[in-house]
Amino acid sequence: MEHKGWHSRGYLPHFDSPETIQFITFRLADSLPRHVVESLKATNEYALALDRELDSGLGACWLREPRIAEVVQNALLHFDGQRYRLMAWCLMPNHVHVVAEAIDGYSLTDVVRGWKSFSARRANEMLGRTGRFWDPDYFDRYMRDEEHLHRTIEYVEHNPVKARLVAATEEWAWSSAAARLG
Repeated sequence: MEHKGWHSRGYLPHFDSPETIQFITFRLADSLPRHVVESLKATNEYALALDRELDSGLGACWLREPRIAEVVQNALLHFDGQRYRLMAWCLMPNHVHVVAEAIDGYSLTDVVRGWKSFSARRANEMLGRTGRFWDPDYFDRYMRDEEHLHRTIEYVEHNPVKARLVAATEEWAWSSAAARLG
């Protein structure tokens, strides 16, 4: 497996390197209108603005449905320890946050593609629909140090509380906090 290093599949730059811990966000295809995405691209704080918009709950929010959330969460967990090391995750109603480290031999791009393609097929089948389930791109940021990693995991697991979906992290069933603390 050849890792791509820094590359782009359109607007967002990506960093693909083995044994690099990454914060990854991917979202449902209908989670943000195109004009909102275009206006966010013009800001200096794209990632923060993106997350604020996603937390507002736009789109069909298919991940609110437990059967769909279970498919996505199981996809994340399936190759944990084989293709990547999953450190934290949280499924929100219209997007997913993951902190993971690709294992040598597997690219981050292929790992994310696997999560998205498997879960999209199953979710569309369960929902009786066709068409794009996930937005084609994803956001990733590598962890610079232990402090950055700690803050990012806290952010990921606290996201349902910040979005006022639950009062405590362990109450949100679709996260590593629930798995660890629940």
